[in-house]
Amino acid sequence: MELKEIKELIKLVSESGVSEIEVERGDFKVSIKKNSEKTTIVHAAPIAHNAPVALPVNTVMPSANQFSTEKMEAQVSTQAVSNLITIKSPMIGTFYKTPSPDKPSFVNIGDEIKPGKVLCIIEAMKLFNEIESEISGKIVKVLVENASPVEYDQPLFLVEPM
Repeated sequence: MELKEIKELIKLVSESGVSEIEVERGDFKVSIKKNSEKTTIVHAAPIAHNAPVALPVNTVMPSANQFSTEKMEAQVSTQAVSNLITIKSPMIGTFYKTPSPDKPSFVNIGDEIKPGKVLCIIEAMKLFNEIESEISGKIVKVLVENASPVEYDQPLFLVEPM
């Protein structure tokens, strides 16, 4: 199961009347519970047996061939061990890592950032919003491709704090 698929499940739980969802695929299990206004992943880890998927009747489940257990296991273990800070999108829009096509990127992997440093631009409704850092650190990974759409709270950068 990929991170994108888990995000879709979280969005499903957030937007529907469902308060809990549990998905088992092969040897991987994810359980997501909604606590008041906050949706959290309660458990995302490989399991030792195959079991049927327990879902509410009105839930649509992606096909089995869309899941990749190996990728998700790698992501879960990397995120659990890592001390990196994730900078997330504050809005829905289109992500741009440069101020214009002929200019260099605002930040690259390895760049040191400080609060107030412009990291990217997100275009929303023909308005170009500069997204500034609120932390100090070093850019470890850019998680979004240039000129691609982003959702609210979608991870954009991984930063090693300083």
